[in-house]
Amino acid sequence: MKKFNIRKVLDGLKEVSSSAPSVQVGPQENHLIQETLQSEHFQLCKTVRHGFPYQPSSMAFDPVQKILAIGTQSGALRLFGRPGVECYCQHESGAAVIQLQFLINEGALVSALADDSVHLWNLRQKRPAILHSLKFNRERITFCHLPFQSKWLYIGTERGNIHIVNVESFMLSGYVIMWNKAIELSSKAHPGPVVHISDNPMDEGKLIIGFESGIVVLWDLKSKKADYRYTYDEAIHSVAWHHEGKQFICSHSDGTLTIWNIRGQGKPIQTITPHGKQPKDGKKPEPCKPILKVEYKTTRNGEPFIILSGGLSYDTVGRRPCLTVMHGKSTAVLEMDYPIVDFLTLCETPYPNDFQEPYAVVVLLEKDLVVIDLAQNGYPIFENPYPLTIHESPVTCCEYFADCPVDLIPALYSVGSRQKRQGYSKKEWPISGGNWGQGTQSYPEIIITGHADGTVKFWDASAIMLQVLYKLKTAKVFDRNRSKEDKGSTEASDDDPFAIQIMAWCPESRMLCVAGVSANVILYRFSKLEVTTEVVQLLEVRMQYELNDIESPDGGGEQTSALPTPGASPQTSGPPSHPSTSSNNSDGGNIPCLKVRSAPLKQSPGYQVDLVVQLVWVSGEPPQPITSLALNSSYGLLVFGNSNGLAVVDYIQKTVVLNLGTVELYGSNDPYQRQPRSPRKTRQPSGGLCDINEGSATSEDRCKSPTSDHRDNSFSRSRSSSVTSIDKEAKEAISSFHFCETFARKGDSTLTPCLYVGTSLGTVLVLALTLPPAGEQRQLQPVLISPTGMLIRLKGSILRMAFLDSTGSQLPPAYEPWYEPNVTADGEEREKVRKRRPVSVSPSSSQDLSESQYAVVCSEKQAKVISLPSQTCIYKHSITETSFILRADVVQMSQGVCVACFCANGHIMTLSVPGLRPLMDVNYLPLTDMRIARTFCFTNLGQAMYLCSPTEVQRITYSQDTCENLQEMLGELFTPVETPEAPNRGFFKGLFGGGAQSLDREELFGEVTAGRASRSLAQHIPGPGGIEGMKGAASGVVGDLARARIALDERGQKLGELEERTAAMMASADSFSKHAHEMMLKCKDKKWYQF
Repeated sequence: MKKFNIRKVLDGLKEVSSSAPSVQVGPQENHLIQETLQSEHFQLCKTVRHGFPYQPSSMAFDPVQKILAIGTQSGALRLFGRPGVECYCQHESGAAVIQLQFLINEGALVSALADDSVHLWNLRQKRPAILHSLKFNRERITFCHLPFQSKWLYIGTERGNIHIVNVESFMLSGYVIMWNKAIELSSKAHPGPVVHISDNPMDEGKLIIGFESGIVVLWDLKSKKADYRYTYDEAIHSVAWHHEGKQFICSHSDGTLTIWNIRGQGKPIQTITPHGKQPKDGKKPEPCKPILKVEYKTTRNGEPFIILSGGLSYDTVGRRPCLTVMHGKSTAVLEMDYPIVDFLTLCETPYPNDFQEPYAVVVLLEKDLVVIDLAQNGYPIFENPYPLTIHESPVTCCEYFADCPVDLIPALYSVGSRQKRQGYSKKEWPISGGNWGQGTQSYPEIIITGHADGTVKFWDASAIMLQVLYKLKTAKVFDRNRSKEDKGSTEASDDDPFAIQIMAWCPESRMLCVAGVSANVILYRFSKLEVTTEVVQLLEVRMQYELNDIESPDGGGEQTSALPTPGASPQTSGPPSHPSTSSNNSDGGNIPCLKVRSAPLKQSPGYQVDLVVQLVWVSGEPPQPITSLALNSSYGLLVFGNSNGLAVVDYIQKTVVLNLGTVELYGSNDPYQRQPRSPRKTRQPSGGLCDINEGSATSEDRCKSPTSDHRDNSFSRSRSSSVTSIDKEAKEAISSFHFCETFARKGDSTLTPCLYVGTSLGTVLVLALTLPPAGEQRQLQPVLISPTGMLIRLKGSILRMAFLDSTGSQLPPAYEPWYEPNVTADGEEREKVRKRRPVSVSPSSSQDLSESQYAVVCSEKQAKVISLPSQTCIYKHSITETSFILRADVVQMSQGVCVACFCANGHIMTLSVPGLRPLMDVNYLPLTDMRIARTFCFTNLGQAMYLCSPTEVQRITYSQDTCENLQEMLGELFTPVETPEAPNRGFFKGLFGGGAQSLDREELFGEVTAGRASRSLAQHIPGPGGIEGMKGAASGVVGDLARARIALDERGQKLGELEERTAAMMASADSFSKHAHEMMLKCKDKKWYQF
């Protein structure tokens, strides 16, 4: 049950006793609301990570399971199967992943890290775990190779040695190939690190070893010596075999490829410089950039493919990175958008000794993943189905909406599907492994991201998937070529003048409002029809606030006329023409930061611009950045604020209804008797700004919420919340808005539309709205707004406001349902739709007058609940003393409503409403950068998200239900698939030898023959799971197979241990009998005195 804080009760009683004898709700009456949310309804866990792996460093592919793995420089591992099956894991050390190797079709993966550790991952569970690790102490790992269907992993080192690890036990074999043994006298110097290891496709007993200096050695594993050595005077970057095992190809640092016969000593049989200019006189072609990697793939019915990255000539300055595909006589150079990190050729067979039949190339770039179709002419790329384009332009803000109207995602998808590019490969995406989860969560979820280039992207985020739905380019509204004379075109907004700063969206009416860094607000309506807008509607607004302005004697009179009838002088476009402002035009003011395009604008189906509002320069000063934004589709209003004040725009009449300095919002309840403390010019209805309300209590979600007004301040700042000095008031910015249907004044008995305004100094102010009746009058009569004064003050900037009815249910703001704005033919139908506008969507419209509402207000430091209309604070809770809250949302859980907060010290907390009892407090993550602060958002049903890197979205849940169902929702990476049959050796090859030679590696590398490796060389670390971990994690159909396999493994392990012990005993018995026999022979013919 609820715990009462006596101080809160006393505070409440004190405020009640002093308040007017209106409809009062003291704390005692609040017992009526039974709080349903309890601590056990909350649990915090990460759900899924989407987006492109940040700073990728390596890649591997399982050709049977069809799973792609990507490792990154921060030790992250991302696994991709069919679209919708992806998984994220992290190496604890955070060291870069230098190489990945699948145990093909085994459901396991080996990773080698820059800290010289090797790890074995079990992929047979939904959340992969490390089974074994091995940490090298004296050697640095440079290259790993795991032959297909082998359990022995070759590890090459910087010193040039090769160690061999048993992948099952993760123990080092005593068999070591030392560099000096490998090169013997062929070179006087050290050959450098091992850059390549692979076995001959036709003979597992022969290993090719590439050293950086240019030496290649063919090593015979059985005889423990080098068969052949191949020397070239250029450094080697990579080596690849022809599948018949008679030839191999090397790529070099001077841009050449050399092809060698394995029996041919001395010289390569062919040297190719793919991008070198061939001189006529037969001299060597000029050197090119290094070829970093080469692959040599054969086809049964045609020429082989040689695929390489790098190798361009040095004179191609500014040329983009290229992948070169050489096939027979044709050479295709495929330009990439970013530097190439790695590439892999996908082939039909996993067997290295068969015709490879390559069908695609996966190219991992620094910021993209490209898959090329090798089977089609012109090598088209496949359309990438993964959500890897989040960072196409840097994300500047985002919003998250769970439980949206069900028709939204289909509507956005239908307009977005027309934006698709053409010319992709016709084939299915080749990375198709794994299975989807069996999630039961079915509510629609949408994520909206705003970007630095002015684009806004809508993503379908339902059921832990992520898919782009629709992309809006807001920069189209403006002229791109800004003239140099435009003051502030550089200062006001540096390199990204179109960057999105705040977004507000009403899912029900589908209206979208965005505020940009250039002090502009754009309002969009959603339409399914194409339209050409001849002239983009524009409002220019002057917002300026100077305390020491000389008060003019006629100030009061002008002020009273401006406020009560603010719509009397509607201004639609062009600079303000009021007498009070014209005198300022000579000072270079009235210039907006961006120029709205004058040419007609063709608008495709989707979001279409309805109105642009721009803040203009005043007295040579650029406009202040917009810090808050909200919109209400039922009232037809949008409002925005900055550090100077706020402006309310009627977007139906396209006029500015109110333009007030922050201080003017105070005053007594009568707005006309305030002292005119700010210049006349700020009060002109000369322009406005726009914002969008989400239609839920998380309304006017500002992605930058806490940081937008103090973007440059460091996190350690401390802000005073006292408003004693006028200087501080001058800096008071508008930090949040909330439209609602509530009691505007203390003791009111009727509900009226209101706008709640929160400021950076912790004040909540109320503006009462008087709206004309719907229909024709709404188009003609002005909207009246009267400030009713201050409601309450909190410590720290106001972040979020919401309303509850008398039962404790959340009251969402009123909204108008979506209608098609571009239908003109059936005007009557449209009028009917518009008249159906709900005054409020809440049950409170039919409330008894004795019932009340509760306003929930959350600031950077504390939360308060105010009973209305008595305006009594009935609960308050100090959320943090030492830190401050970055994001707060009032969210709907399946069991009730709560306040969710993300604090700058990394804590995520939830509080009950209206009682403000702490329900959850988890120290989730230290705030490492501004990106997390700028992008963190909570939404309904226990979902939250933030950008964990410039390219990736991390989604988390704070709902116990979701945490429990997560295992079912996650996809399976491993699916039981038969390994394809090995290639046929053919009759003659079998008869005359040839074909693949197998090798008993166990006999060579096992402990019996090779002995144990030095203990100090590497230390074995069992994984957190081991076989026990696999037991716990195996579940579902695959689980049964995995369990059976684990049981076999365990039995095999025990049998293996038994076998090893028996073998060791037999070996020692054997050696004992040998020694005894030798002794007997020695002694047979000796006389006793000869001993």
